[in-house]
Amino acid sequence: MNTSRLLGIVLLVVGIAVGGIVAAWLFTNTELSQPARILGMGLALLVLVAPLVSAGLYLLLTGSSEAKHAQEAAQQRKVLDIVKTQGQVHVDELALEMQLPRDKVKDLIYSLVGLGVFSGYVNWDKGVLYSEDASKLRELKQCPNCGGEITLQGKGVATCRFCGTEFFLS
Repeated sequence: MNTSRLLGIVLLVVGIAVGGIVAAWLFTNTELSQPARILGMGLALLVLVAPLVSAGLYLLLTGSSEAKHAQEAAQQRKVLDIVKTQGQVHVDELALEMQLPRDKVKDLIYSLVGLGVFSGYVNWDKGVLYSEDASKLRELKQCPNCGGEITLQGKGVATCRFCGTEFFLS
């Protein structure tokens, strides 16, 4: 659990506890009139409870968002590490190892290409992902899979017109 979420939960609990303590004190104190109790409760809610609870909710929500981004980054690092160390990997094996659907693995690969940290190529029909140096890929004129012509698709992606193999350039 990250620090923001933990702090958010603590602030929520403290805010609710302070509200409960103030309410208990105000409504058990026999020296106060009913309007004084209501005014005291309103001030306590406005000055003490509302800021604590709202800050707690904000930190809890931002902490959840940060956790999602951290999980996505960890998955990207794992894909990158596996492909770079093995040189070539079957996409289905990668999905199985990461316990993700194949489409999610495909999205992770495209995001790594978009970030400029991965270059290589993939043949989606065979389901094989290859890691290559960008300099080798830029010099490619023919597909290493079928020998067909490679055309640039934009945004760091080139595709073989014949077999559909995609090449990722960083």
